[in-house]
Amino acid sequence: MKKSELPDPFSDARKTKGCGQMHDQGDDVTMVLGLKDVRKCAHNWKTFQSGAKPGRIVVPNEEYIRETRQIPFEVDPPAHGDYRALVEPWFKRPLEVAYQEKLQQLVGQSIDEALSAGELEVVSDFALKLQSRALTVLLNIPLEESETWIKWGTHVFRSEDSPVDGDKAKILYDYIDAQIDQALASPGEDLYSVLLSSEVNGQKLTREEVKGVMILTFAGGRDTVINAVTNTIAYFAEHPQSLDRLRQEPELITRSVEELIRYFSPLTHMGRVVTEDTQVCEHAQKVDSRISLVWASANRDERIFEKPNEVVLDRKVNPHVAFGFSHHNCLGATHARTLLKILIKTLSERIGKMEITDHQDNIEEWGEFKRKVGFDSLKVKFEETKG
Repeated sequence: MKKSELPDPFSDARKTKGCGQMHDQGDDVTMVLGLKDVRKCAHNWKTFQSGAKPGRIVVPNEEYIRETRQIPFEVDPPAHGDYRALVEPWFKRPLEVAYQEKLQQLVGQSIDEALSAGELEVVSDFALKLQSRALTVLLNIPLEESETWIKWGTHVFRSEDSPVDGDKAKILYDYIDAQIDQALASPGEDLYSVLLSSEVNGQKLTREEVKGVMILTFAGGRDTVINAVTNTIAYFAEHPQSLDRLRQEPELITRSVEELIRYFSPLTHMGRVVTEDTQVCEHAQKVDSRISLVWASANRDERIFEKPNEVVLDRKVNPHVAFGFSHHNCLGATHARTLLKILIKTLSERIGKMEITDHQDNIEEWGEFKRKVGFDSLKVKFEETKG
């Protein structure tokens, strides 16, 4: 098996039962596995709620480490639509040429560093740095602020000892509080300042609401982007013919991003809280119980995707749910897609060869399932393209 391969551990359960089971900090969680069922549950916000107690829909459960509601992630319609309408224009800025030019500079810097080093540990010295630097563009703040985030490491809420680390989470919360204080004292053109001066339905956002948006922005796009960047490099290191194809056919890069995101599924799943007795995959589900929408399983559903366990760079029909589905589709998707497009284009133009020299897989355990989501460590040799 290639080091870059991400097997599908959900296949048998998806085909035979449609659901799986796991236990998460006091709750039994029903894992919804098929694409149609995942989409159906994601769309039915009245029965499968996001606006439960803050932290409860996240897997693993975060309700014991925070009281702040992440906005609009943990809000249901109709209020969800009001918040989304406020912040969505900001998160669509990656479509602007000037934004893309800034990302191009940061990707170029990361490639320069990789070529200069010759051999690099990709997770911490490439993916983490690129994710953090790119976040400064999304927040519209100075680049040097990324150095603080890089020191936090790859996970916001997780440590080696705990999947949900309250002490580590407090570092982020205290940091955001300090940045809000700074924006209140000296407003600028950054996201903090924009939110603090914004209104929803004629009411200015409260400090807690601003904090909720910012926590989501920091936490939601950290591990996922790091996984996506790392897996992209690993894939092309082991499939140089694919990178060569994109070098010859750059018009396929947009499709290739969607396909790699489908295959990698950087976020395994996300939860919902059940509001009434119902059924999921023909199994009874009690009120106030939890389900999870397993994006990673849905994206390998053999009933929907031809050759689901292969990367097909020019896949034409690709209804993946790696960025979620329905009204809770990921706000940061445009930023992530743009960053990956620029990264792949730059790799195709500047890198002649990449070789994996060492690696340590990142294995998640979800009840009966063990899923490789990427790498804890990935060492790669980089060589510049000749001629």
